Amino acid sequence: MTKEQAMEALTPIFREVFDDDSIELNDEMTAADVDGWDSVEHFNLISEIESAFKMRFKMKEVSGMKNVGELAEIVAERGTL
Repeated sequence: MTKEQAMEALTPIFREVFDDDSIELNDEMTAADVDGWDSVEHFNLISEIESAFKMRFKMKEVSGMKNVGELAEIVAERGTL
């Protein structure tokens, strides 16, 4: 899948996890840009993404992601819909 397809598929997951239908993802978005994105919600987000895309993140990927764009690149590379 392409990065753009990954971003499109990630959007409803973000909206559900953070209970905010107005979330519009972009490459530079970080936790600081989303109300309620704390460590607990980060865990919930990663879990939902892994389930939706039938994949598992490596610990170094989770701790090393700087923004949503990097997350989408990993999902595009290894995830399946």
